[in-house]
Amino acid sequence: MEFLQPTTWTEALEMKAAHPEALPIAGGTDVMVEINFDRQRPAAVIDLTKVAELEEWGTENGMLRVGAGVTYSRIIEELGGRLPGLAMASRTVGSPQIRNRGTVGGNLGSASPAGDAHPPLLSSGALVELASASGSRRVPVREFFVGPKRNAMRNDELIAAFLVEPTRGPEQFSKVGTRNAMVIAVCSFAIALDVERKRVGTGIGSAGPTPLAAIDAEEFMAGVLDESGLWERPADVDPNAVARFGELVAAAARPIDDVRGTAAYRRHALAVLARRTFTWAWDERRRSA
Repeated sequence: MEFLQPTTWTEALEMKAAHPEALPIAGGTDVMVEINFDRQRPAAVIDLTKVAELEEWGTENGMLRVGAGVTYSRIIEELGGRLPGLAMASRTVGSPQIRNRGTVGGNLGSASPAGDAHPPLLSSGALVELASASGSRRVPVREFFVGPKRNAMRNDELIAAFLVEPTRGPEQFSKVGTRNAMVIAVCSFAIALDVERKRVGTGIGSAGPTPLAAIDAEEFMAGVLDESGLWERPADVDPNAVARFGELVAAAARPIDDVRGTAAYRRHALAVLARRTFTWAWDERRRSA
């Protein structure tokens, strides 16, 4: 196995162009597990931990641009107020040691359907910035996941950052697992209420071949809130509408039976998570109105 260790972003992209088969590694919380269990044996590895540019975040045209090397711990500590849904999800990732090493960029790169960062990125409409020696492009996160542990990256590209607008309303994240921490989700769900644009965003994890958005549920609940004038004057939402929202979220999932849970259980759990997270988010909206 060839080990490559660039110290600048330009050098990293040149190395990737010269070695398109090379596997990028940052925190190593996914990659090293795969290597240690001999599930994959890459011909080359690009260690990105010395590339300082990947550890930076800032603002760009009203959006937050967060480098692929920013850890979960920093998301919680430095960006929790602006990206509350992602911060909530980050708190559920592994142990403190894992959160200190793991990165959202690495989570995106592995493209696991169970990735904890994926649902809040979906619900908030994030973009993934991909770069190569020949240029860069930005892909909506809803188009980034193309199959189980497969994403839209080209062989010569690396993940530079993700971009997302600071919260425009309440956000929530919740997941079901066999215990409260250090566990892969049986299923997970994120919701983001964009009060200014009157939009509802959703993200489903660990209940399909890829992370998913519940588009019909989003449109349904946004319409309910709009038709009732609740965006402007928050009040109780019809319980039947909340129940229907949960049903539509469950219907959007494409789960399977596996060692962590059955497809039927995942659909049931997602309906519950959707109802609960919407209620929590709407209660926050009412308090802040």
